[in-house]
Amino acid sequence: MRDLPRDQFTHIPERISGLVDLAYNLWWSWNPEARILFKQLNRQAWKESVHNPVRMLRAIPAEFLQRAAENPAYLHRYDVIMHRFRKYMDATGTWFSEEYPGRPPLSIAYFSAEYGLHHSLPFYAGGLGFLAGDHLKEASDLGLPMVAVGFMYSQGYLHQHVNPDGWQEGITEPVDRDAAPITRVLDAAGEDLVVRVPHIDPPIYVAVWKVRVGRIPLYLLDTNVACNSPGNREISSRLYTGDQEQRLRQEIVLGIGGRKVLHSLGIEYSAVHLNEGHPAFALLERIRERVERGIDFDAALGEVQATSVFTTHTPVPAGHDVFPADLIDRYFKTYYPALGIDRTRFLQLGVHPESPGAGFNMTAFALRASAHHNGVSRANGTVTRKMWSCLWPGTAGATVPIDHVTNGVHVPTWLNPRMKNLYDRYIGPISPGWLSEHDDPAVWELIDEIPDDELWRLHLHLKAKLISRLRERERVRWTVHSGGRADRAAGGAFLNPSVLTIGFARRFSTYKRAQLIFEDPERLKRILNNPWYPVQIVFAGKAHPADDGGKRVLQKIYRYAQQPEFAGRIAFVEDYGEQVAQYLVHGVDVWLNNPLPPMEASGTSGMKAALNGVLNLSILDGWWIEGYNGRNGWAFGNEETGCEGRDRADASAIYDLLEKEVVPLYYDRSIDDVPHGWVRMMKESIKSNGPRFSARRMVKEYVTRYYPSLLKGAGGEFARTGAAAKPRKQAWNPRTQEKTREEGA
Repeated sequence: MRDLPRDQFTHIPERISGLVDLAYNLWWSWNPEARILFKQLNRQAWKESVHNPVRMLRAIPAEFLQRAAENPAYLHRYDVIMHRFRKYMDATGTWFSEEYPGRPPLSIAYFSAEYGLHHSLPFYAGGLGFLAGDHLKEASDLGLPMVAVGFMYSQGYLHQHVNPDGWQEGITEPVDRDAAPITRVLDAAGEDLVVRVPHIDPPIYVAVWKVRVGRIPLYLLDTNVACNSPGNREISSRLYTGDQEQRLRQEIVLGIGGRKVLHSLGIEYSAVHLNEGHPAFALLERIRERVERGIDFDAALGEVQATSVFTTHTPVPAGHDVFPADLIDRYFKTYYPALGIDRTRFLQLGVHPESPGAGFNMTAFALRASAHHNGVSRANGTVTRKMWSCLWPGTAGATVPIDHVTNGVHVPTWLNPRMKNLYDRYIGPISPGWLSEHDDPAVWELIDEIPDDELWRLHLHLKAKLISRLRERERVRWTVHSGGRADRAAGGAFLNPSVLTIGFARRFSTYKRAQLIFEDPERLKRILNNPWYPVQIVFAGKAHPADDGGKRVLQKIYRYAQQPEFAGRIAFVEDYGEQVAQYLVHGVDVWLNNPLPPMEASGTSGMKAALNGVLNLSILDGWWIEGYNGRNGWAFGNEETGCEGRDRADASAIYDLLEKEVVPLYYDRSIDDVPHGWVRMMKESIKSNGPRFSARRMVKEYVTRYYPSLLKGAGGEFARTGAAAKPRKQAWNPRTQEKTREEGA
């Protein structure tokens, strides 16, 4: 890796210099044995770096490194891990290469506005970003030919501070790029690569950064370059700005600029996968390039359709970006003729048939410019087909060409290392390579071999660790605020590891209904303060900076957590991020989810919890409709209830389940102090949800359903041994707005 900044690490002895290569590849983030290499250098340095090996290696005194380079035991571990890492990076016998030996040497380009990879790279806001990050990690593990594009947000996502009155404030903390696992991309002359976004006036320029996600290169765009105007320098400063014009400029840079960057790097790819509509202009640029080569616009659009897949997560119209026509004119006036079409034809590409005067709808355009579309759960697919059936007039609901691929989570990332070791001991002897085939349900049946007391004791350890971390966070905050905070109970200082603990952690949008369990405060107090069977709840999550409704919900919960009547049984964890999420999905007993149906697209946090034996108590929406089997958790909310009474009915269902089923089962202990009925449900949750809602199953599904036909649509030979060809889906015809069926794989 010659492009790494090795001059910053001259204090590292040559014998262990491979630590630099390892630190700059996020492979370490989902391989615990690799993290141990850094942790063993100095545990305090690892802690102070917040588990960021680049920051740690830059700061650690040379004496610790020299000591490791002279320690035979450390060197043995180092050699084994580095051999494993290099073998992983150089491997040719991957799942993808073996399943598709005739593939062309071309890549899938994956575009997303955010990526949740590790907290050292705070370029994410929520589930959409973590889904994208997990997709890349699993694509790497499977050996997919993929390259990814996103943004290098210089200010990251806002850190959250909650005032004593419960109101959320956003705190900006610039990303220290020199201390993150990210490197600048240089041009042939060794200077920072800077690319102009084509055919956009006034001109916008982007610099490029690279993140190594195992085998997958992720290129991040950065507009904070000297040749940009002050306004343009701010385009990539912050994720999901509330300013509409700045949002449009971001999406121009991500899509059009991202495509241009890949071209400038000489990266050939034959198909595009869009994660939501934010980067949809990448398809526009692909059309323009074909027109520039002399292809008619309609033919160019057809080629791009055939080689594009669009994944949409958003089940509400207000969540889709729509830009006024005059704003589109401001930036695309020179782009129209480059496409060989006029303004009217261009704007028609983004028209929503049911609101034609609203402006240019990015999702409508993405659906029209791609032949392959999907929601992210079975329920979300149904909702999405209903929302967008207007693009295919006369088509019955079930035949609207929008499919679904249910989301999954990257098992090596979200499975607690101690839990993995436990699975290894009982699954490994029968299925030694179980983690490499963890999408096979048969493997997970061996979970039943784990003794109840071992699984339970480990779970109690993880819960104690969670509560210990929350107390430590509160101690640090108390110190930072000079002992001035009088609301330590709200931060979790009084949580009890022996008490049944419910977790609720997600983005604080109003439809998530974080406040639902407080619908009847007096009944909730009785549940939480039961002297024989107490319960406690841990809340975490951020409201969007512009979402005052979400902030008011957060404030309401925070104020409840401050009330002595709740006896310290409610906590709110400030500044929720990837690291806190890990502790929560590993350590709580129950994962609560109660959005307003059908607003939950998928809900991957519940999948992460289930993987670690945490039981879901969830409304029947999103993934839980597919995951719940009656023995692996609890479900509610399938009754037909009017809007006015929905909150009351759903809250009552939660209270009933807690009082009659959840709490009694948790505290029903045998003579060995193990709740065997509860552990039986934990095992059922692990083995029924682990393989089915893994990113491995998800990515393989994308591969078998979409990617072969995408690449064949690009003219390449792409055949799976023994796999039957599948017909293409119906695509939108730009002239007739009617269905056409493409010939294809």
